[in-house]
Amino acid sequence: MAGCPVADPVGGPELFTWEFATDPYPAYAWLREHAPVHRTTLPSGVEAWLVTRYADARQALADQRLSKNPVHHAEPGKTGIPGERSAGLMTHLLNIDPPDHTRLRRLVSKAFTPRRVAEFAPRVQELTDHLIDAFARKGEADLIHEFAFPLPIYAICELLGVPREDQDDFRDWAGMMIRHGGGPRGGVARSVKKIRAYLGELIHRKRDDLGDDLISDLIRASDHGDHLTEAEATAMCFVLLFAGFETTINLIGNGTYALFRNPDQRALLQESLAAGDRALLETGIEELLRYDGPVELATWRYATRPLTLGGQDIPAGDPVLVVLAAADRDPARFDDPDALDLSRSDNQHLGYGHGIHYCIGAPLARLEGQTALATLLTRLPDLELAVPPEELRWRGGLIMRGLRTLPVRFTTPNVPEAE
Repeated sequence: MAGCPVADPVGGPELFTWEFATDPYPAYAWLREHAPVHRTTLPSGVEAWLVTRYADARQALADQRLSKNPVHHAEPGKTGIPGERSAGLMTHLLNIDPPDHTRLRRLVSKAFTPRRVAEFAPRVQELTDHLIDAFARKGEADLIHEFAFPLPIYAICELLGVPREDQDDFRDWAGMMIRHGGGPRGGVARSVKKIRAYLGELIHRKRDDLGDDLISDLIRASDHGDHLTEAEATAMCFVLLFAGFETTINLIGNGTYALFRNPDQRALLQESLAAGDRALLETGIEELLRYDGPVELATWRYATRPLTLGGQDIPAGDPVLVVLAAADRDPARFDDPDALDLSRSDNQHLGYGHGIHYCIGAPLARLEGQTALATLLTRLPDLELAVPPEELRWRGGLIMRGLRTLPVRFTTPNVPEAE
């Protein structure tokens, strides 16, 4: 998101600078009060409406007049995931509307079930412990690159059924997408094409040798004789990977950093975990999603006809971006919204969306986030930030919000010798 300042309303904040990326919440508070549905020019040159109040955001996320299909925008190539159009990956849940969305979501839901996620919990714990074992003896680590980044990559690879010998390739491709997320779209597009080619070949192979994995279940899934086409299955696997890994990276990174900045809340969580009580962990993950969540703006929407939102007239064809980070700090909806309260009970945040496009991978992300934070705080109880907060940098990009690095230090625990 950051890098190219954009002039906004007279007297208002400057958007999309590096300073804004570090702490966008004061700017969002100003927009909520003075320009809650505000048209701006994004760093890409695309003009779009930013929706910042909770009530308007919740309405927009479920408004069928706002399409997810970029065909409604005059320059569809400038929006969405870089490279997905040229790679033939457009037929996924983030880009389509009912009835196609209804059909695909129903088929995918038959494969990506809560039961499958719950059964995967022991493996997520194993992956978490293995990654911590790898750096625990050093007494220091970069929690993004050594922990938050590889955990969801390896987890989604195993769920999909990517062979172990190919998983490091996925890690490399995902790393390129992260590194280039705020820069030229070509870097991301190249990774997208490589992932698309690999997934297409893997799906083709699995059709003849189905296993106990998500790709095989997607191939098996049917509804009254209707199956996913190979192109649809490839696009769905891609978006599960793309949408899943970076959100979890940011949930772990942002969440850990938020606990560093709120030591009283961290102490309460560690005390509850030590007592074997996971209730605060469960409400705490929801609060971390609200407080400084991994997704800053919901993915693109386009007005299919003229409409009014938050008292603002929006012409047909205009892109609309719901600012989840702003909506989830709206004092009209949340008491003391700028405070982190891990025990917050009235917490219908929008971190994973709302309506028919609610994130299908939310249960997996919650599982990974809870496991990662609980294990870090239990195994490395004196974990602390290793650099001054002002030295941390946030990744550029429009949709996601996450740290580039998170250097930490801790007392070296007793860990088993690596095999």
